Amino acid sequence: MAATLAELGCEVCHVERPGEVVPGSSRHRPTLVVIAFAAVQADAVFSDIDRMRQADRRLPILLVVGQSSESIAIAALRAGVKDYFPEPLDHAALATSARRCLAAIGTRSAGAAPTARPESARPGSFVGESESTRRIRSCLINLARHDATVLVTGETGTGKELAATLIHDGSARRRARFVSVNCAAIPEGLLESELFGYESGAFTGAARAREGLLQLADHGTVFLDEIGEMGSHAQAKMLRALEAREIYRLGGRNPVRLDVRVIAATNQDLERAVEEGRFRRDLYFRLNVARVHLPPLREHPSDIASLIDHGLRELNIRHSCRVEGFTDEALQGLLTYDWPGNVRELKNLLEAIFVSSPPARIAPENLPDAFRQRLRSVCSVPEAERRRIVEALLATNWNKSRAAELLSWSRMTVYRKIAKYSVVRSVDPLVRPAADTSVARTLARSGPPVATGAPRSPARVGGRAAAEKDGLPAP
Repeated sequence: MAATLAELGCEVCHVERPGEVVPGSSRHRPTLVVIAFAAVQADAVFSDIDRMRQADRRLPILLVVGQSSESIAIAALRAGVKDYFPEPLDHAALATSARRCLAAIGTRSAGAAPTARPESARPGSFVGESESTRRIRSCLINLARHDATVLVTGETGTGKELAATLIHDGSARRRARFVSVNCAAIPEGLLESELFGYESGAFTGAARAREGLLQLADHGTVFLDEIGEMGSHAQAKMLRALEAREIYRLGGRNPVRLDVRVIAATNQDLERAVEEGRFRRDLYFRLNVARVHLPPLREHPSDIASLIDHGLRELNIRHSCRVEGFTDEALQGLLTYDWPGNVRELKNLLEAIFVSSPPARIAPENLPDAFRQRLRSVCSVPEAERRRIVEALLATNWNKSRAAELLSWSRMTVYRKIAKYSVVRSVDPLVRPAADTSVARTLARSGPPVATGAPRSPARVGGRAAAEKDGLPAP
């Protein structure tokens, strides 16, 4: 267990007995406490937890329990424990929970023990520890080792240019230029001359020859953002440049040899654009050699806390502030919001908050007025959250561990929300448990569903045998 925490960059301080936990926490001022104990030690452990929570209610505590039971889980819920794990211990699950807790702590005030920073939170990297974000980081590292053309897809604000930059910075071309071109921002009549350059006298006002952006990126990387907005004539010339590795300047007669890597990006459905004749099929196949898709933020909401922590850390340095984080109410609103503008919208929100000289803990009233109005226009937070919990429990036949995985929550969060919203099982002999895999896939793939009237009635699933198997008294 100590080795698992050390791999996260934590300095581990170890004590032997429950009675030493409180003195140890006072002496070392930890950012995370993990307590492993047997069931017979539960009373002493929860006494220690109460004392630590009185000293610092923000201190995250994880429990590793031998011979776990429902009564210990309920006691942990009431004590404010973030997560607990039965033995034998799943070290990967412990590491994931510890990362989540450390990311959610936020930037501590000066003089406090520093929060362990995951490798993903380094400047210029994809921040987050969700499965999709880890997979993307691994894919970008692999693509940096090869020199293939790459097509990056995803909604606006998901970080397509950052992905291209990371590929270039990790490649053998990193000492040469990285040239970014926004195809949508350059008028179609000027795009050709900007990309390929022109000779003197090629058109009125061309007093002297000029290199194009592709030639400026020679031996480096050119990033063609919004490639779907490129006109048909420029597409034809781009296709030739990719195939022949040479270009002709506007008005030029002699080819210019190029050694450049092309990374293209789009928020459009290029396959549909090809079928509709708006994008050349041959150019599409030439660009789509290697492909990276960046999912919208609503599909990996477990990364929001890490993104907030990373953003606060950078803005605190830039503005010389000491903002520690958000209040629980404000953070709940951010976690429930669907972020149509994705990571860019979240980053812009944090910057807008800092412009207004925020307090140490950002409350809902410190959020910009326009954002608060958008939050109010979204479905009711409690109703939407209750509906998500019920759907996850129904989809997993009331298996709380699997429901927590679907929701990207810890098990303790699931217990806490079940108690908060009074979600209970009831017995109906005519209702059979339904392992609704379609619902499970939807929950795993998407963020909070839009509630059009969340169910007020209790979740009805299973029978007496299922209730007793789960450790709950059957009604």
